[in-house]
Amino acid sequence: MKKENMRKKGTVYEEKAVLFLQEKGYRILERNFYTKFGEIDIIARDGDYTVFIEVKYRKNGNAGEALEAVTQEKQRRLFQSAKVYLYVKKYRLDLPCRFDVIAFQGEEMRHIENAFSFS
Repeated sequence: MKKENMRKKGTVYEEKAVLFLQEKGYRILERNFYTKFGEIDIIARDGDYTVFIEVKYRKNGNAGEALEAVTQEKQRRLFQSAKVYLYVKKYRLDLPCRFDVIAFQGEEMRHIENAFSFS
């Protein structure tokens, strides 16, 4: 699949994730925040938490499960990008944050709150 088609498909599933999060009461702060470490798909507020959300889509299990795509390296890059976001927005670095993943396997969606953390 061409990169531009993949991006269009990614945008469709990111939009589904945003609608789902808004229905749960999340306030969307930012979408597609880019840093030299990579992109954060969605940044939102959930109560006291700033939530950095990775959205992954897989048509089926042939290329692996959607959740498997959030590797330790991807997690590290998301963490680095989150630190950049907090710095740029002048948030305190001890602000309560978490990392969620929304995974689509076909049309089935899973939302994993606090999917990974760093100490």
